Amino acid sequence: MKIAIPNKGRLQGPALQFLNSVGIKPLANDDRALMVPTSWEGVQLVTIRTEDIPNIVETGAVDLGITGLDYVMESGADVEELVKLDFGKSKLVLAVPTAWNIEDPRDMPKNVRIATKYHNIARSYLERKGISARLVKISGAAEIMPSLGAADAIIDVTSTGTTLKLHGLKAIDVVSESYALVIGNRNWMKSEEADRINLVLTMMKGALSARGKKMIFMNVDDINLRAVVSSLPAMLAPAISKLSNSNAWEVVTVTDEDMLPEVIAKAKTAGARDIVVVNIEKVIK
Repeated sequence: MKIAIPNKGRLQGPALQFLNSVGIKPLANDDRALMVPTSWEGVQLVTIRTEDIPNIVETGAVDLGITGLDYVMESGADVEELVKLDFGKSKLVLAVPTAWNIEDPRDMPKNVRIATKYHNIARSYLERKGISARLVKISGAAEIMPSLGAADAIIDVTSTGTTLKLHGLKAIDVVSESYALVIGNRNWMKSEEADRINLVLTMMKGALSARGKKMIFMNVDDINLRAVVSSLPAMLAPAISKLSNSNAWEVVTVTDEDMLPEVIAKAKTAGARDIVVVNIEKVIK
């Protein structure tokens, strides 16, 4: 099976890191390689322009693709969102020069020129808002266009807004939200690779479920067992097993990493000892 990933850009690094956490590791480091074998037998990575991935997935030429929701929306490709990822979060915004004393997009001058590579999304947005504008279609950086005089405003993706400020722009409206996701062909379940694809998706979801979670092992004397167990969070319930030749128990539970100090403090106060904390690679539900 083939998984399409961005060949460059803001999603490439996080996509490779995510696949690595799943266990799908590229076996070649040559940036010129367009098809790369992985540590999973029969699974290849295909490096493609991020904006082209939705259309390539739609054709069935690759089985899965990692791209941004903004590119899926812009392409209009008929694909299925299979896994929402926890990176690539951004906003597609309408930005104007900071010198413009406006905060509402409907206050922009008529027939304003808006530079964007998201032509379809922008056109739909403008129609929805009832804004009269002329779109300037570009393929590169939009932020520089007002300074060059090629456009008056832009519609583009931003994560922090820092780049907009550097170019004397300010966001006055959010056109749409975006995030990275795994997409598939609508007929993927009927393909010859359906079982392998389903396994990959299961492992992807398992890796996401494990993010920010820790497993805690502790020993608890019989007299303190009830107090310790009642103090602990768990996905379902703490696991308890009797220690051999002892009036003590091993208690195992899972907690969110940001709750770890509080959980350990409560467990120790209740009588737990020999506490061990380990990382979790995957949680398969």
